[in-house]
This record gives sequence, C-alpha cells and structure tokens, in this order.
Amino acid sequence: MISKETLFAVSLFPYLGFLWFVTRSGQMPRLALIGFYMTLVFVAVTIPAGIYAKVVYHESLANIDWLHGSAEVFLTLSNILVVLGFRQAILDSRQSLK
Repeated sequence: MISKETLFAVSLFPYLGFLWFVTRSGQMPRLALIGFYMTLVFVAVTIPAGIYAKVVYHESLANIDWLHGSAEVFLTLSNILVVLGFRQAILDSRQSLK
C-alpha cells in the first residue's frame, strides 16, 4: 500500500508538468497563473508546518488550529488569484466582443 506521504510527493510531478505546459502555452491569464504557482508556496509552507506540529505538539497539522489556519491562508490566496485571473479574462473577452 502506498503511503499518503509518498502519494503527496509523487503528485507534485504532474502538477509541475501542468505548470510547465500552461506557462509555455501563454494561454493562461497571468493572474491565474500566479495563483497556480502560489499553490506551490502553500505546499512549501505546509510541509514544515506539518513537521513542526508533529515535533512540538505530537499531533498532525490538522489538529493544531492556529498552525493549520496559517498554512491554509496560502491556499486561500492562491484560489483567490486563480478566480480573479479567470474573471478578468472573461471580462476582457466580453469587452473585446463589443
């Protein structure tokens, strides 16, 4: 059976491939692309936060509210950027049709 940690690590490769392709395509709205890259910041923050939760509190990250919430801020920020980026692209597209 594959551990969740292994699955998490392996899942980064398809995501990095996705980022590489959408960056090269030039089709992704810039703000949305920044949001997708911010997801990597979320991952980079979550890993040490999870380790800290285990070492200091002997709990998983999900059980330490202040630490979990602090890490989730980065995911929320990335989601907001993705939505705003696509929203702006839709508005620009509508404007160009007029």
